[in-house]
Amino acid sequence: MAQIKKLLTQIRNNPQDVRFADLIKVCDYYFGEPRQKGTSHHVYRTPWQGDPRVNIQNKKGKAKTYQVKQVIAAIEKLEMKQDG
Repeated sequence: MAQIKKLLTQIRNNPQDVRFADLIKVCDYYFGEPRQKGTSHHVYRTPWQGDPRVNIQNKKGKAKTYQVKQVIAAIEKLEMKQDG
């Protein structure tokens, strides 16, 4: 868990330069196994209604910045839900 928290801190500090493999580790920890693993996409379920998924895409070994920001927002929402 300490490694995941460290990765998450690095991702929050620099969302423009995130390795896809690192983002997968964080998503697997917070959202479980992806419901879809395509060639370049991984789709994760989230536990709330509405848009209950997180989609990340591999682009030459890196994660897309806008998707990294979506993952960060989903994790923050998940943490708020657990605290509240």
